[in-house]
Amino acid sequence: MSDLVLYTNPMSRGRIARWMLEEVGQPYRTEILDFRGGHKSPAYLAINPMGKVPAIVHDGTVVTECAAICAYLADAFPQAGLAPASGSQARGDYYRWLFFAAGPLEAAVVNKVLKVHVPDDPQMRGMVGYGSLEAVLETIDGAVSRTEYLAGDRFSAADLYVGAHLGWGMQFGTIPKRPSFEAYAGRLYGRLAAVRAREIDDALIAERQASGAA
Repeated sequence: MSDLVLYTNPMSRGRIARWMLEEVGQPYRTEILDFRGGHKSPAYLAINPMGKVPAIVHDGTVVTECAAICAYLADAFPQAGLAPASGSQARGDYYRWLFFAAGPLEAAVVNKVLKVHVPDDPQMRGMVGYGSLEAVLETIDGAVSRTEYLAGDRFSAADLYVGAHLGWGMQFGTIPKRPSFEAYAGRLYGRLAAVRAREIDDALIAERQASGAA
């Protein structure tokens, strides 16, 4: 049996990694790091010097960053069918949307929350990878409106990652509730693995709140 460990906090992007692990269906151990210093402990900084969650360790291999974790797990456990075949058009779409969400989508949404203003000047906008939040949202809207899944005719880690961003953003008001977004995220969030992951993390939140932990 492989050694697979998730380092996370249930009130973090670690929820995405948890969902991916539940989709993979392999045994894994969870280490919960609190935000009162646990994520900055020497032991964890040896795993991720950024002191951020999530991270996974699989047979000694450390992977951080949610998109990388999703891509790694899909390749490490191909039997789960979470990545299209190498060299296929669907594989190209898979990489495109995984990293579109990790780059332009997340950056545009975070900048909006932080009220970072990009000057309305073509040269300045050209320096910003996402251009504008509206352009990013229109691009995602077009993609999820055209087809049920983003990479081929079946669910993949790209859907999980994009769907998690849309679901999280709509829940907290950082992404507008467009009908296409709600329909797409709704289909994905109904998956059994997604439900299991939410139940695990929600139970951990309730437990930690009851004990006064962060």
